[in-house]
Amino acid sequence: MSADSALFDHAAGPPWTGRASAFARRFAAAALDTLYPPTCLACRAATGAHGALCPRCWSAMRFIERPFCERLGTPFEQDLGEGLLSPQAMADPPAFSRARAVARFEDGPARTLAHRLKYSDRAELARPMARWMARAGADILADADLLAPVPLHPLRLWRRRFNQAAALAREISRLTGKRCELSALLRVKATPSQVGLSRAQRAENVQGAFRAADGAPVRGMNMVLIDDVLTSGATANAASRALLRAGAKRVDVLVFARVVTGA
Repeated sequence: MSADSALFDHAAGPPWTGRASAFARRFAAAALDTLYPPTCLACRAATGAHGALCPRCWSAMRFIERPFCERLGTPFEQDLGEGLLSPQAMADPPAFSRARAVARFEDGPARTLAHRLKYSDRAELARPMARWMARAGADILADADLLAPVPLHPLRLWRRRFNQAAALAREISRLTGKRCELSALLRVKATPSQVGLSRAQRAENVQGAFRAADGAPVRGMNMVLIDDVLTSGATANAASRALLRAGAKRVDVLVFARVVTGA
């Protein structure tokens, strides 16, 4: 070993480089906190760190945890064992294999965050929301070959300038290392808003709305479809069918929040 290499590894750099880098990061973080004190993502109350909820909003989040329906991801009131399906999943099986969500979509922090990401140009919310989604969907992400966001129709994307599902998919891909194809699925039918429609009307509204893009690497893949909110499941079903018709081996669904009937 040479005298120089005895002092430090040239490939890694001098030992003080890492310490200086760590100090610079801490200094930058402290400066950021001074200029922009961390606030709650939902209510903007003071918090101890950026990208977090305050204790009050955290306790108000209705997180979905086991036990839940293995197919729909809807929570059970009591634990009756693993792998159980809800009556809804058995009576009306979805096109997708499994759905997972971070929290219930009721009035409260989950609804607030989803609406701010979708309607208020709060793109910075995608990163912390994606962190929660990656944890909530860890089991389906472990099996995933490819992530794909639920797309907007080009006209709606032009008006809104932002697809929240794509933003979430990018962040989940970054966190997990899973491949993401933002244009694997196309929305080929401009549909009216689903808000205010019945379950049957929602299903009819999105019928034939999606198709896999030409040349999309879908065939034989375990897909995870990413969206912000799951309500009746009509959009997730229509999008899943399009991917399955294109040859996907399986389609799972991962969302930030979902409506729980009767919750």
